[in-house]
Amino acid sequence: MGPSAPRWKAAWRVPAGSRIDTRAARILALVRAIPKGFVQTYGDIDPHAPRLVGHVLATTKYKVPWHRVVRADGGMTQGRVQRERLRKEGVPLCGNRVDLTVARLPRGITLGMSAKRDSR
Repeated sequence: MGPSAPRWKAAWRVPAGSRIDTRAARILALVRAIPKGFVQTYGDIDPHAPRLVGHVLATTKYKVPWHRVVRADGGMTQGRVQRERLRKEGVPLCGNRVDLTVARLPRGITLGMSAKRDSR
């Protein structure tokens, strides 16, 4: 960020190893654990800071399945791109929203992690 960056953006520059950096790493690990065909909401990832989840996903340099994180009502923040990615993975949709009654992976469940262990 250059000298013309807004102050609110500068506030997110934190040193490695800081508490926020640790939370970001945890958020990214939880998003990576969401298996294909499922979604979680921002609040499922971090109930105390769903907006932080959005910020981490929007600013990370790492490849993560960001499209598997949706709003609490099943809405998609990234529109057509997100909808197409989810459709290709077989996530059930109701109009322009994800059908959370079918596709939502309950908080704390990590099928992606257990599936990797089972495939060894």
